[in-house]
Amino acid sequence: MQRDRFRACLLAGAVGDALGGAVEFLSLAAIRATYGPAGIRDYAPSIGGQITDDTQMTLYTAAALLDAADADATAFVRGDALVGRALTAAYLHWLESQGQGAHCALPQGHAADLRKVAALNAARAPGLTCLSSLAALTDLTAVYADNDRKGCGGVMRVAPIGLVAVGLPNAARSAFEWGCRSAAITHGHPTGHLASGATAAIIARLAEGHSLLAAIDTAQQLLTSHRRSDETSTALTRAVAAAARGVADAATVESLGGGWVAEETLAIAVYCALVTADLEAGVVLAANHSGDSDSTAAVAGQFLGLMKGMGAIPARWLDGLECRDLLTQKADSLWAQVADRPGLGI
Repeated sequence: MQRDRFRACLLAGAVGDALGGAVEFLSLAAIRATYGPAGIRDYAPSIGGQITDDTQMTLYTAAALLDAADADATAFVRGDALVGRALTAAYLHWLESQGQGAHCALPQGHAADLRKVAALNAARAPGLTCLSSLAALTDLTAVYADNDRKGCGGVMRVAPIGLVAVGLPNAARSAFEWGCRSAAITHGHPTGHLASGATAAIIARLAEGHSLLAAIDTAQQLLTSHRRSDETSTALTRAVAAAARGVADAATVESLGGGWVAEETLAIAVYCALVTADLEAGVVLAANHSGDSDSTAAVAGQFLGLMKGMGAIPARWLDGLECRDLLTQKADSLWAQVADRPGLGI
């Protein structure tokens, strides 16, 4: 696995986010009325390639992992609580970027440095569950949010966790566990964090060069050891079955849900990545429906970026993408964390 695929994961996720961000709150009929029968295929002229909170929080996840590695290079591998504190601190830095003050002192480092980026200090329809959960924290030792929410705010931000697990002896399991723990900081419902763990595990397997179907099988195996994993497991099964029918259309996307909750975002992203022949088609399909278009297109983009590489991302999407250089830099930094692991072989 070359650095190219790490870059493509974050950048294709961001272009999906930017494409879908313009239509997140529109019905499919309204999208087609505004952008034509084929729906939205390029950035809306009014906002261009502007990212939303999905990419903002993905960047804060990446920054947290880099902060943890700077403090202790083995922390992620050992499952040390240091990583959890770094994730919590990073998300609290994001909370402050949204105009809400954290209730504890926050460390300096990669996450703090993101506060210097104008696009990451803008409120782009942030998820209310993320905001309220983080606002309630009084220290950095969060484990499970005190709510029963399972929105997609965990799923859409965990890709960097899957990437930094690459090359570990139990990469998918490590990614799954940290994906769950990351999401649980804000989402207390089991599906909210289990679907996020499954997403991170799929990212790890794709980054190791496995097929998407093989990555899904791994995620399903990991889910079986957890209580109340049925919603996520069933959503993945339905997505694979839908893709196997070979029809790529918005009606099938909408049959999988709206993407507002974790398991539906994952299912839609899986279906779109499996049923389409190229990255552009998959991201466009994931953006054009009456639901959480930016999150579903972002996660589909992350999967397809790993599967297809940088060359598959349309140049017109990259040219206007907000934070393109920063995303590239963070992808390269994540790659540097794994590039020298013994026996990487990918």
